[in-house]
Amino acid sequence: MSDPNNNSDPNTTVLPSRVPPPTGNLTHDALESAKHITDIPCARGALLSGIASGAGIGVIRGLSAGPMVAGHWAMATFALISIGSWHLCQKQFADERKRVAKIMESTPRKLAKQQDQIEPESSA
Repeated sequence: MSDPNNNSDPNTTVLPSRVPPPTGNLTHDALESAKHITDIPCARGALLSGIASGAGIGVIRGLSAGPMVAGHWAMATFALISIGSWHLCQKQFADERKRVAKIMESTPRKLAKQQDQIEPESSA
């Protein structure tokens, strides 16, 4: 497996993570990831949205169908809403990082232009 910190693209910024790195032991990695679920950006909101949506659809579907069918609908809704909202949140984070990088990239140029404009005026 490739190391996420070893990125060949110089334009990509890898942010430090509080989630422990994988060890190769699936059971240990899964338990450690579950302990640090709140450290994953967007995970809390996505899971809460999925839980609320799944519970709501499960109850509504349970009024007209059996408990097995309602449970299936609830789990499917939970999965779809959680994954969808997590992806939307991640996209918003990526867009924000791009905007911040663009602003940081353009700021030194603005300062240099301002200093160049100030220097000729002060020497005259």
